[in-house]
Amino acid sequence: MNCPKCKATMEAVVFEDVTVDRCTSCKGIWFDANEQKILKSRKGADAIDSGDTAMGKRMDKITDIRCPRCNVPMIRMVEVDEQPMDYEACTKCFGIFLDAGEFRHLKDGSMSDYLRGLFGAPPTPSTSPRGGNSA
Repeated sequence: MNCPKCKATMEAVVFEDVTVDRCTSCKGIWFDANEQKILKSRKGADAIDSGDTAMGKRMDKITDIRCPRCNVPMIRMVEVDEQPMDYEACTKCFGIFLDAGEFRHLKDGSMSDYLRGLFGAPPTPSTSPRGGNSA
């Protein structure tokens, strides 16, 4: 398989029992359907994203790409659940392509959301519209 962005060869990278494909040049990562969701929840999985974030930002500007599995045009998607980020997705096989640094970005967002939930400040008590207590 070749990278949908820079056309270099993709290499198989295994984390625990999940195999993804990483570009040997730009280090973008191809996830078959649901692989990204599985790895996103696993501690240490961000190690598969070994690419340079600056390179990833340059490659993110390339948006007219075809799926490396089924050769159909991919669509641009936006992840808004954590930290805003866009990526390319295939509407046929449901695979996604993340540029270098984007998987780490998703993992960091997940961890910060988790930590906020654990250590977040307690909600502040509401006050009445008149500024006094309603007791």
